[in-house]
Amino acid sequence: MHKKIIVGITQGDTNGIGYEVLIKALADSRINDLCTPVIYGSSRLLGFYKKLSAGVENFNVHITQSASDLHYKMVNLVNCVSDQFMAEPGKMTEDGAQAAMQALERAVDDLRGGRIHVLVTAPFNKQNMSREGFAFPGHTEYLANAFGKADPLMILCNEFLRVGVVTGHIPVSMIHQELTKEKILQKILLLDNTLKQDFTIRQPKIAILGLNPHAGDGGLIGSEEQEIITPAIEEADRSGVLAFGPYPADGFFAAAEYRKFDAVLAMYHDQGLIPFKALSFHQGVNFTAGLPVIRTSPDHGTAYRLAGEDKASPESMLAAIFMACDIYRNRRRNQEIEAEKLHEG
Repeated sequence: MHKKIIVGITQGDTNGIGYEVLIKALADSRINDLCTPVIYGSSRLLGFYKKLSAGVENFNVHITQSASDLHYKMVNLVNCVSDQFMAEPGKMTEDGAQAAMQALERAVDDLRGGRIHVLVTAPFNKQNMSREGFAFPGHTEYLANAFGKADPLMILCNEFLRVGVVTGHIPVSMIHQELTKEKILQKILLLDNTLKQDFTIRQPKIAILGLNPHAGDGGLIGSEEQEIITPAIEEADRSGVLAFGPYPADGFFAAAEYRKFDAVLAMYHDQGLIPFKALSFHQGVNFTAGLPVIRTSPDHGTAYRLAGEDKASPESMLAAIFMACDIYRNRRRNQEIEAEKLHEG
């Protein structure tokens, strides 16, 4: 009986570095021992980019029309993208966005149907997707809608740092009105739960960043820390969560205070992602916490400037695949433990 984890991987924008990093990552000899990879895309486009990947040898793929027909000891490709789409590396085109949407929709349908166990998404261009009718700011919001979860948590992860954000893909001008005590508390509790369930940390310690410079300086540079952030931390503490702060973001990262914690919760996108990417670019993984399914992605974008040049690093894509498999095993083990407890009770 097949026991390996089935990892669905979307191709992303066909004119970015998605296919290149996929080919390089899946050529890694460790992959087929770990899981059964399933690319959602086009055999024609895969062949195009394979010819551009000079250092990749013995990369064989089982082409299929359905995830119900997989070769479990090989890389698979579900041919679900129209053959009329052309690859134009480095260009933002209608074809690139439409192909990304077709692959994503098919993969999510298979994830919902249990034909794949986890999902890894290659990057697409948000501006291009929006122009072609994609009604969400990014993958996170699309998947939240697809699986009926109103407010998931985006976490950027590597071996030594995990950073979640209270507000995600919204304009900076809207951050203030989106931040509430209730929203911050919800994210703290969600982060605590995912650290326990998905990362097997028994008593996680979470650092909470302030919003304003110097975390408000006692109210001299803004009152959000006193009025909404500290009360959320205090309520989380009463719930048994080990949450600390709020910390001034600049000093916190400059002094490597993050090394004392299992995760950091930033108030907005760039506050968390700029230091994370400065410390961890090419090895980071974006994980969507709070969904009933597992989704990861590399922490980079389409990188049009590198597309077709055979220069893109597969490290982040490999890390995303490995992390998706680790989290799947952790969740399964937690389910088994809970079932055992119920049986003993």
